[in-house]
Amino acid sequence: MHWRIKGTLQKALGYLPGGDALHFQLQRRFGGLRDFSGELASKIDDWTIMAGHLRNAGREFAGMRGFEIGTGWYPTFPFACYLAGAARITTYDLNPHLRADLTRACVETLERFLPVIAEAGGANPEAVRQRYDALRERILAGDDLETASSGVIHYRAPADATKTTLGEGEVDVVFSNSVLEHVPAEVIEAMYRESMRILAPGGIMFHSVNCGDHYAYVDRKLHQLHYLRYSDRQWQRWNNAFLYQNRLRARYFVDEARALGFRIELNTATARPERLRQLASTPVHAQFAGIPPEELCITSVDFIARKPRTAEPA
Repeated sequence: MHWRIKGTLQKALGYLPGGDALHFQLQRRFGGLRDFSGELASKIDDWTIMAGHLRNAGREFAGMRGFEIGTGWYPTFPFACYLAGAARITTYDLNPHLRADLTRACVETLERFLPVIAEAGGANPEAVRQRYDALRERILAGDDLETASSGVIHYRAPADATKTTLGEGEVDVVFSNSVLEHVPAEVIEAMYRESMRILAPGGIMFHSVNCGDHYAYVDRKLHQLHYLRYSDRQWQRWNNAFLYQNRLRARYFVDEARALGFRIELNTATARPERLRQLASTPVHAQFAGIPPEELCITSVDFIARKPRTAEPA
């Protein structure tokens, strides 16, 4: 599909009554949800990457109190964290996208990933299997997430991740996966401030950000730096409620956390030769001219930002 067609269609759906339902049906028939098993496998891959980074940072899943920003249509990350032994996972979504049918499909499909979850999460395989069997039975019986997970998973939507109901120091890990690239800059700052408040001393944020042009996934003629051709005003023609892209570069997400007092312990941002070549052949708009090519070309970053254990000296 041509990217302009998709952008225009999504923008129109954003203004129509029932546009959310129509957009979901289009995703099921033509979008990422056509191959549910493949998409879920990709999410599990992302979760195992996060799990490795968290464990390298000294954060085990056993007993973990987590806060997820952006639940989505089905709760892959909360389920995987629960199966790995988390004590509590609170997951917020600005809009109530969670669907019972996809949640059931997620649980049933997760069975083949139990060994992966146990290994990546440092959990006992038998304990993972026991938790899974109980979860599956309850979800298929129609229980909500909190009941099905014995009180571990708390789903809140519509909910504002910049103003949570969580107490100060109540969370060990704040995390998101492919969410921050869809959030305005001022909201990201507010999320970081709230994360600093709810994190326990020494707690960490992990964010995986896909900051390339998402239209490249539907239009094979594009690469992920394509959207740098346009000014903010021009980009508004295709930016929309269903695929809002802030076009912030990888460095912004890390630097903003550092500026708010977090200590950066992981930053995977790398200028890949392929992206540098693509950038060299792209007529970049003047508003991006002040960003060095080695930063402008980066289209993904995983990072860990830790809340200091003690107050920084004035």
